[in-house]
Amino acid sequence: MILHSDQGTNFNSALFTELCKLLGILKTRTTALHPESDGMVERFNRTILNHLSLFVSKNETDWDTHLPLFLLAYRSADHEATGCTPADMLFGRTLRLPCDILFGRPSDTPSSPNEYLNNLEARLESVHAFARERIKLASERMKTRYDSGATGHHFKEGDQV
Repeated sequence: MILHSDQGTNFNSALFTELCKLLGILKTRTTALHPESDGMVERFNRTILNHLSLFVSKNETDWDTHLPLFLLAYRSADHEATGCTPADMLFGRTLRLPCDILFGRPSDTPSSPNEYLNNLEARLESVHAFARERIKLASERMKTRYDSGATGHHFKEGDQV
């Protein structure tokens, strides 16, 4: 497994280095002062900022009180590319929402640990296969959209390129 992080000192401590060794994780770092080398994280940070900007007060000091609810909403919403929620992808189940706690929800408690593990493995395999197919289709749609705007160049022998 590979863990790619920024230059944050919390990712470079002796404890973290030992933890990575213990778990067999290869640790890589971004280039200093080049956030684009960690583009997926930067894109998600932009998503967080865009959504939090709708709720924070004018003095922007209460953003941390809104973050947990934003993350709950994000993790429990279907994503267009995968067709699944991040919680489904990671945990193999739907998150329990506040309304589930208030109004209840049918129990899906397995009868044994083995049954739980078998069900979890099957659910994760199914969700991941579904998400891979959705990502493939989304990628094909993006390519088609991109290619529709591309113009072909026809060069003849001797043309300057």
